[in-house]
Amino acid sequence: MRTRTTGTSRRTSAAGAALAALVLGLTTACGGGDGDKPAKPDTTADATAEANDPKDPGQVSEPPPLEEQPKTVDPKVKGVGAGGGKELTETELAAAVLATGDVSTFKVDPMDGPPAQGENADDPACAPLTAMINGKPEPVASAAVYRQLLGAKTGRPAISEFLTTHGTQGAVSLLSRLGDAVKACEDGFKGSGAGSSSTYSDVKRIDVPKAGDDTLAYQVTGDFEGDPVPLVFHVVRVGGTVATFYTANLEGTATPEIPSILLATQAAKLK
Repeated sequence: MRTRTTGTSRRTSAAGAALAALVLGLTTACGGGDGDKPAKPDTTADATAEANDPKDPGQVSEPPPLEEQPKTVDPKVKGVGAGGGKELTETELAAAVLATGDVSTFKVDPMDGPPAQGENADDPACAPLTAMINGKPEPVASAAVYRQLLGAKTGRPAISEFLTTHGTQGAVSLLSRLGDAVKACEDGFKGSGAGSSSTYSDVKRIDVPKAGDDTLAYQVTGDFEGDPVPLVFHVVRVGGTVATFYTANLEGTATPEIPSILLATQAAKLK
């Protein structure tokens, strides 16, 4: 994913601590580093483009279409038996979470867990949404692992995943409460914590093919200094384990895509 440095900084500078960590994690994945990670954007070229662009410098073009994804789950992917309600330990989650090779179009890297302090919603009905933004879905997980998924060829898209154990009753409650929050908070809400605040202008449910025992997808639009940043979450439950995938569009207002093959493969790996 190509990220314009100036546009990205504008979109994250006013974010609350939890959301900034979420978005910056994606920015780091897109922006590059050493070894086989994607190269950093050509900021010189971006600066030239901005100088010749009469539009606001925070406005950037939409990313190109994603490469074609596999249509079916790789038959080599085997389930770990979580579909029967088994509560996975952190070690078992680490073995069950998506890894490089499970989906041919993605490579997978470790990712740090979320910061200790996150956001709180101004409206209690929206608390399940800030819990997800914090990277700590509720009810509180007994174990969790975090991964970064990058397009194998281009580093795009950059998608993050956390896999959490709640027990079957807790996992069912998690998706139920999350669905209720999406409906209750469709007109937006505010989050505060760690000395900063965030504004979310709207929340909407997104259609997604079913995977596992239950699936939910939704978009939360962050509002940073007047710039909308669409954040998308896809959540799939298998027994008492919940897989959450999230990404953000730092380049425009279109809903960012999370390929459904990721959900299908993770569900298959958990069953």
